[in-house]
Amino acid sequence: MVRETTFGSKVFDILLLVLLLGIALVCVLPIWYTLAVSLSDKAAAAAGIVRLWPVGFNLISYSTIMTDSKFINSFGISLQRVVLGTALNFIVTVLMAYPLSKSVKEFRMRNVFMWLLVFCMLFNGGLIPWYMTVKAYGLMNTIWALVLAGGVQVFHVILVVNFFRNLPKEMEEAALVDGAGPWYMLIRIFIPLAVPVLATITLFSIVYHWNEFFHGLVLMKSAESYPLQTYIQQLVVVIDTTSMTEDEYKKLSELSNQTLNAAKIFIAMIPVLLIYPFLQRFFIHGITLGSVKE
Repeated sequence: MVRETTFGSKVFDILLLVLLLGIALVCVLPIWYTLAVSLSDKAAAAAGIVRLWPVGFNLISYSTIMTDSKFINSFGISLQRVVLGTALNFIVTVLMAYPLSKSVKEFRMRNVFMWLLVFCMLFNGGLIPWYMTVKAYGLMNTIWALVLAGGVQVFHVILVVNFFRNLPKEMEEAALVDGAGPWYMLIRIFIPLAVPVLATITLFSIVYHWNEFFHGLVLMKSAESYPLQTYIQQLVVVIDTTSMTEDEYKKLSELSNQTLNAAKIFIAMIPVLLIYPFLQRFFIHGITLGSVKE
C-alpha cells in the first residue's frame, strides 16, 4: 500500500511538472518570438518565416529606436508615471487602510467607508463622467491626468486592510501603553510588519501604470504626451526621406514596421521583467495574508 502511494505520488509529480513546463513555455514563447522577429531582416519578417530563431540577424531595428525621439520621450513619460503613480498609490493605500483596519468601536464610520469602497469597486460612474471630471480639474494632457485618474486602487486597500487586521493586537496595545500615537504605530510597527503585502501592491501598481494605455489615448491631446504603451498602440514607421544620405536610404530599405514594432514591444517588456524577480518572493505571501479576513 505504501509502495502504491509512493508510485502514485511520483506519477502525479511528473504530470504536474510537465503541466507547469507547458504553461511556462506558453508564457515564454511569445516573448521569444517577438525578440526573434525584432532581430530578423525585413524580408523574413514580411514572409512570416521567422519562428524561434532570427532570420537574417541584424540590429537595425534597435539602432533606429535609439534615434527615435518620440519613443524615448514616451519611455520617459512612462517612467515618470510609474514613479509618481506608484508613490501616490502606496501613500493613499496605507493612509486609507490603517484607519479602516480598526474596529467599529475605534472608528465608528468604519463600516460605512468600507461599503463605499466595495461599491466603488463593483460599480463606477462610467467613462464620460470620469472624463468630464478629469477635464474639469484642468488635468488634460498632463502627467497628473495619468497619475491621479487611477490614484486609489480599492483592491489594494482591501488587501492591506485585511493584512493589518490580522496583525496581533497585543503589539498595538503594548505600543499604546508606552505612549505611542497613531502615526508612530503606523510608521514604526504596521508598515515594517506589512512588507510582504506592501511589496505586492507596489508590484501591482508598477505593472498597472507601465502597461496601461487607454488613459493616455483618451486624456492626452498630442502624441508627444503619450506614455509608452499608448505610443506602441499607435506604432508606424514615419521617416522623412527628403534629406537622407545614401547610407540612410540603405538602412531604410532594410527596416520594416514589423521588425521595428517587435523591437519596441520587447524593450517595453524589459523594465517589468527586471523588477519582478526582486518583488515576486513577497507576492504569494502578501496575497495570501492580505486576502484572508479574520
